Amino acid sequence: MTTTRWLRRPQPRPAAAVRLFCLPHAGGSAGLYRSWAPLLPADVELLTVRLPGREDRLDEPLPADLPTLVAGLAAAVGPLLDRPWAVFGHSMGATVGHELVLHLLRQGHRPPVHLFASAREAPQFHRGGTVHLQDDDALCAELARLGGTDAGLLAIPEVRALVLPAVRGDYRLIETYPARPEGLLPCSVTALVGTEDEELTVEEAEGWKSWTAAGFDLLGFPGGHFYLSEGPAAVVAAVVERLRN
Repeated sequence: MTTTRWLRRPQPRPAAAVRLFCLPHAGGSAGLYRSWAPLLPADVELLTVRLPGREDRLDEPLPADLPTLVAGLAAAVGPLLDRPWAVFGHSMGATVGHELVLHLLRQGHRPPVHLFASAREAPQFHRGGTVHLQDDDALCAELARLGGTDAGLLAIPEVRALVLPAVRGDYRLIETYPARPEGLLPCSVTALVGTEDEELTVEEAEGWKSWTAAGFDLLGFPGGHFYLSEGPAAVVAAVVERLRN
């Protein structure tokens, strides 16, 4: 397994035809995509994004705002764009991924072949929020409601102390995000949703078609906000199909 401060490469594939950068949700880690590497074909190399304040970056300060986060990530991703590449972002990760692509394009990098926006409303429907201002109990209740974190683990003080700073910091980034991206993407965009996700409407997901000058499609999968953890094989198959078209 090859790693850098920002990126983890679970199964290095030097001859891969395309690199797929995957970004986690608020408070999430590279572990969200742990099952993806063996499901991907040999011509797709997975690189999972590790954000500050978690895993082996616990001692690093959280970024002041989303543009600062994107700039740091872009510096790590830029040298790896020597071949076709794509971005998959889940929830907050979709917004970060979108801004990352725009940032890299402004720097003159080759455009991606695809952007996958998972469980996230399009920028024009962005909702701020105050979750990051709430106390620890309320923050844990929100995580449990979304289903991405075991409620039993959140009852353990040591786990809370380890997890909540990054969660709160990520919520602050996304809830104070100004949502004013500029320009259309030159690549196709796919929005993915869980059919039982109460956090997202079809209209909000379909709104991503306003941000591309190329193709767009919307895919639904059984499950809630974390549908991709419930059925990763079907999600990976859909991603690969679009990378090959």
